[in-house]
Amino acid sequence: MATLSFLRSQFFVTPRIPTHDFSGQTIIITGGNRGLGFEAARHIVRLNAARVILAVRSVDSGHDAKRELEMSTGRQDVIEIYKLDMSSQESVQRFVAQMGALDRLDAVLLNAGMYTQDFVLKDNHESTLTVNVINTFLLGILLLPILRRSAQVFKSVACITIVASDRHVMNNLPEWRESNTFRVLNDPNKAAMSQRYYVSKLLQILLARAMARRLVPGDGRPVVVLNSLTPGYCSSGLLSNAYGLTAFGFWLLAKATARPPEVGARTLVAALSKGAESHGKYLNDGEIDETALSPFVRSKEGALAQEKLWEELIEILERSRPDIRLLLG
Repeated sequence: MATLSFLRSQFFVTPRIPTHDFSGQTIIITGGNRGLGFEAARHIVRLNAARVILAVRSVDSGHDAKRELEMSTGRQDVIEIYKLDMSSQESVQRFVAQMGALDRLDAVLLNAGMYTQDFVLKDNHESTLTVNVINTFLLGILLLPILRRSAQVFKSVACITIVASDRHVMNNLPEWRESNTFRVLNDPNKAAMSQRYYVSKLLQILLARAMARRLVPGDGRPVVVLNSLTPGYCSSGLLSNAYGLTAFGFWLLAKATARPPEVGARTLVAALSKGAESHGKYLNDGEIDETALSPFVRSKEGALAQEKLWEELIEILERSRPDIRLLLG
């Protein structure tokens, strides 16, 4: 069924062009200098955002993206470029410190991610886990106080959106039953790197659901909405590091099914605009669609896994930020 759902989306569904008005809003986009993040930025600038912050690893590439976005949208003095290396917790914390000076922050689009077939350590963890999971959630949690403050001042609902993938269905994470899942995933002798990207996307979805449970206050109305989404399979450049038969398979799949980045980016913008109804939810084709989640995610076993994995993640984050639990509110 997952394959049929994927093919239906790729061939027969075209996400709607965004029309949401972002007037007055400040939005952070990680990895906004290319691919889906770049096209999402173009939509958001076009839709009247007051301030769009592109958080990028390469500042030079960021400024190139800024010039192109300004030319294509006709809007000046909206886009700002900040350095952010998602493979480094130090870089994440420096970026958050800079964002503390913002007088307003309405949304964070956690789009930056990586794909690799090679086992490499970054911040003492396998690099895909570091970038796609550990530091993605570190950044989201550290920005919570700024988002909450802004929501209270402007009487609005803030949003964190995580760009996951429908390919999370490719793995059921049997490692979750181990005493420490992250430790097993960090073992180079046990790491199945051909599955690692899918694992990272499954982890994003499970951990987003766990985090969302912790962001709902007593009155049941979240001040900060957290959701995740799949943009579908897009020709975004993410898989440029693939090689061998894997690269050929991705190339063939892209030729047959891939959405253009602009079309995929529509789903990112849609997730930012869904509001409280999307809290803790998963979006497919730009709409809330929990049925698109894998059977494992929706199972009792998946619920147990997400809570166990959340505690493991928090323990990792506490090593650099002992106050991380307090920031969840």
